[in-house]
Amino acid sequence: MHGHTHSDSTRAFAWVTLINLGYTALEAGYGFATDSLALLSDALHNFGDVLGLGLAWGAAVLAKRAPTERHTYGWRRATLLSPLANALLLVAFSGALGWEAIRRFSAPPQVPGLPVMVVAAIGIAINLGAAWFVRDGHEQDLNRRGAFLHLVADAAVSLAAVLAGAGLWWLGWAWLDPATALLIAVVVAVGSFGLLRDAFNAAMDAVPRGIDQAQVQSWLLQQPGVAAVHHLHIWSLGAGEIAMTAHLVRANDDDHDAFIDRLNDGLDARFGINHPTLQIERGRGAAHDCNDRAPHGQVADAPSHRHRDHDHGHAH
Repeated sequence: MHGHTHSDSTRAFAWVTLINLGYTALEAGYGFATDSLALLSDALHNFGDVLGLGLAWGAAVLAKRAPTERHTYGWRRATLLSPLANALLLVAFSGALGWEAIRRFSAPPQVPGLPVMVVAAIGIAINLGAAWFVRDGHEQDLNRRGAFLHLVADAAVSLAAVLAGAGLWWLGWAWLDPATALLIAVVVAVGSFGLLRDAFNAAMDAVPRGIDQAQVQSWLLQQPGVAAVHHLHIWSLGAGEIAMTAHLVRANDDDHDAFIDRLNDGLDARFGINHPTLQIERGRGAAHDCNDRAPHGQVADAPSHRHRDHDHGHAH
């Protein structure tokens, strides 16, 4: 199942990237022909998304590579770096679009409204269709979420261009063209900020959004025999996988393997943590310092990596 997910992800990114590249070329051609900044800015924005989608496509391909002795987690973290580069590109594009739009307000050119409406309407259909391609799993996968949000925002931007074209065609309001371009720049900047923040946090190994570390620690402390929890870390591996490490102080570990298996299942079911590494230590809850050594007079078991692969049902 896991392999099929990666294959579907790669195929979806490939289709979405190629379709958007074709539409971007069409929109840019009409933008130059009609001297419409609204179309050109939307085309530039779409080209930025094509670059971003290409990065997401490449990240999805890299995520399929098997782990090696040097890259023991494989290349799944590429799906965290791609949204970061994607967001930085969009912020740069929005600044350029906003500057050109403000410059044009002083002398807006006369732009034919009907071609703007038609080309932008095609963009709505293409962007919504492309968003449908990458919709599965975008809540958990930051790489897919970045692509999905961009495509939905593109559809909204194209709708604004349609309305601008209508105003140009029926009312002759030339200022609508740079005004729409400026609106596009603002939409791109605002949308990119959230993605940039989430991508930066993920790259810095922050606790994934939607997981409360205090709740995880509280749940672990409620497990039978657990006297203390320390060195708890939760972070995203990319490609929808969330890792966790924790030291559990537990005096009685006669049911060691079964206990860890139950915790693996519970962490996955309750919090979506599907790659935990748990170390059991015999003791009565003494706090440990950050050098990962057991206090004097206390024996620590070797780390016990009992990772439950939820797609295949194997325990390692």
